[in-house]
Amino acid sequence: MAFWLLAVLAVASGIAVFAVDSMARATFALLASLVAVGGTFLLIDLDYLGVLIILMMIMEMLVMAVFMIMYMMNPAGLMPMTMVHNKRGAAVISVAVFALLAAGIFLTDRPARKGPPPPDPTESLGMAIMGPKMLVMMVIGLAILATMISTVVLATHRGRYDA
Repeated sequence: MAFWLLAVLAVASGIAVFAVDSMARATFALLASLVAVGGTFLLIDLDYLGVLIILMMIMEMLVMAVFMIMYMMNPAGLMPMTMVHNKRGAAVISVAVFALLAAGIFLTDRPARKGPPPPDPTESLGMAIMGPKMLVMMVIGLAILATMISTVVLATHRGRYDA
C-alpha cells in the first residue's frame, strides 16, 4: 500500500512540475516527487540510497531556491509563467518515451534469481558500484556538504563575524 501511495505521489508531483505556473511551486513539486522516489528506495530496504536521495534532493532544491530568489527577475518565482516551451513537440516526445518505457516493462524477460538475497542489500549495492572505495566517497560527500554550508555562510551580507 505504501508503495502505491508513494508511486502516485511521485507521478502526480512530477506532472505538477509542468502544470504549475511558477518556479517556486515547480521546485517544491519536484522536491515532493523526488522525496517520494527516495521513500520507495526505503521500502525496498535500500536505506542508504533512500536517505541519500532524500537528503540530496532537499539540498539541491534549497540551492535552486536560493539562486532563484537571488538572480531571477521574478523573486521567489511566484509570478505566473509557463514552464513548458514547444508544447506540441514536448507532448509528442513525452508520449513516445512513455510508450517505449512501458513496452520495455512488458517485453523484457526478467532474469531468475541466483541464490538467496544478500543480508544487507545497501552494502552489496555499494560494493558493486564503488568497491572498496565506498568509504572514500562517503568522506568526500561530507566534505562537499561542509564546503556548501561554509560557502553560504561566508557569502551572506553580514559576513562570517555577523558584522
